[in-house]
Amino acid sequence: MKKYVLLLFSLLMVLTPSESLGNELTKLKKRYTKREVMITMRDGVRLFTSIYEPKTKEPRPIIMRRTPYSCEPYGEEFRENLVDEWKNFSDANYIIVVQDVRGHHRSEGVSEHMRPLNKNRQVRGGTATDEATDAYDTVEWLVKNTRNNGRVGLWGFSYDGFYSMMGGLSRHPAVVAVSPQAPCVDWFIGDDRHHGGAFTLLQTFDYIPQTEGRYRYTKEIYNKVIRNDVYTDLLKAGTFKDVTAILDDPTATFWHNCIKHPDYDEFWKERDLRRSCYDVKPAVLVVGGSYDTEDCFGAWELYKAISKQSPQTESYLVMGPWWHGGWAVRDYTGYDHFYFGKGTTNYYLDEIEFPFFNYYLDGKGSKPMHKVTSFFAGENKWGYFDEWPQKKVEITPFYLHQKGVVSLEKPHVGNSFTEYVSDMEHPVPFSPEPEDHRVREFDDQRFAAARPDVITFVSEPLTDTLRIAGEIEARLFAAISSTDADFVVKLIDEYPDGYRNSEEAERLMERNRSQMGKFQHVVRAEILRGRYRNSYERPEPFVPNMITPVNVRMNDATHTFLPGHSVMIQIQSSWFPLFDRNPQKFINTYTCSIEDFVMKENIRIYHQEDAPSCIMLPVMK
Repeated sequence: MKKYVLLLFSLLMVLTPSESLGNELTKLKKRYTKREVMITMRDGVRLFTSIYEPKTKEPRPIIMRRTPYSCEPYGEEFRENLVDEWKNFSDANYIIVVQDVRGHHRSEGVSEHMRPLNKNRQVRGGTATDEATDAYDTVEWLVKNTRNNGRVGLWGFSYDGFYSMMGGLSRHPAVVAVSPQAPCVDWFIGDDRHHGGAFTLLQTFDYIPQTEGRYRYTKEIYNKVIRNDVYTDLLKAGTFKDVTAILDDPTATFWHNCIKHPDYDEFWKERDLRRSCYDVKPAVLVVGGSYDTEDCFGAWELYKAISKQSPQTESYLVMGPWWHGGWAVRDYTGYDHFYFGKGTTNYYLDEIEFPFFNYYLDGKGSKPMHKVTSFFAGENKWGYFDEWPQKKVEITPFYLHQKGVVSLEKPHVGNSFTEYVSDMEHPVPFSPEPEDHRVREFDDQRFAAARPDVITFVSEPLTDTLRIAGEIEARLFAAISSTDADFVVKLIDEYPDGYRNSEEAERLMERNRSQMGKFQHVVRAEILRGRYRNSYERPEPFVPNMITPVNVRMNDATHTFLPGHSVMIQIQSSWFPLFDRNPQKFINTYTCSIEDFVMKENIRIYHQEDAPSCIMLPVMK
């Protein structure tokens, strides 16, 4: 009985997460002070800035995040992430700065999505501004008005990643290290607003009305439409034109800019962050998640742009097995049923991210040992490279064959194809379950493989380990019955019969041990609006029923297919409502009505000697 009472008392004494967090914040308040200031930019606009300063006489480095998502809490309270996500910096007594960017929350001025670099920003005494000048002016004020060591770092993920890289382009001499994490880089080809020219209906509808216009920072417009699930309700809503009418908000400028700029013109090009990566002065740590459904493209492509345009820059890349922002979640082990091992995020935060900043900002420790650190799911091991794309790969075609076969052997038959009907009244959903938002990662694809409008090709079970590391491209030969179509290609790791996670994996993921035989794990999945198959600037219609090359560029990857697993390729022509429906006709997708749609279209994917569809994989030697 006594033991029982002691045990019960011990359980009652255990702190809840919120109590523990509160205690940590109380401790931090004894070591730090907080002040809020309005910092004036060169054009007179003032930006709201929260500054957390350690109570130490020693000059300390500054680590700053500029964000459109608010530097709340405002007032005396401290940010919670100072004692979890940012704990390494607060433990080391860094000066921590968070700023509302121009036109957001408590900052003055007018916001502009993906505001490009202003060509006149460096005119001496001028008032031309952009995100680089706002970062410069902020840093200039901070180094003069805090007890700092003259070194500043910027960091942040997603949109904050864009702002951190812009700060890295500011040319302020105090900015010596930046870390753009899952940065928005190109909103037409690969990030956020479009992929392969196809409009991200769900994410953009969820995001843009909240960040501008009369619906700003509210869920009013989203909740006006989404009452059941996103598939049902957005299908009912209709076309882009119909959703625009529901939005009924001419002040939502970026939404309407999509209408004004349907193709890849100068509007999109000047917002491509990759075009500005010349002579980058600070060290750069680019970070991304292999299973990030929003900004996987940005991390790979920004690193490659810096490496090419500014080879003298000390730049590094980390790609882990994470969803959007997963690298900031301590003790992350995986998602859904996919286990990636214990401690991938702890390793990144403690052994890569903080040492990177500590070396460049505080002169302690050492710089990263490798240029590129990327996780190989399957083996659940980190890989290390000194260049990217790396050269020790053999670009290998995995060919499609009749009867749904994938093989290294090129087809030698004539008149061979697999056909499906793309039906825009019943588009392929992106998730097997009803969802009220987009998902952070892709689930088991067996639900898609069971549909008649998704064609699947699979290899024999592998007899040896297959490692890929690099760029991936699907090279299809297609014929369609109308003048336009989307092409969605998925590279999948199919698990063997009877596969089960280990007991340890299920315990750490807090799941009952599950049967995963024939699980279809998405390695890469991407879409191309077919009209852009030859040029994003100059779209072209298809000639109906003519065999036409269609190359779908997919994001880079590192992955290991283990023996017994199979290489699977799925192809479909809708992915709703992750992306808007293609009207399956060469017309403007932003202004057309549902009456303009070709609802059912026949699509053939050829696998014959003179039209050998395949996926090109970077196989490690």
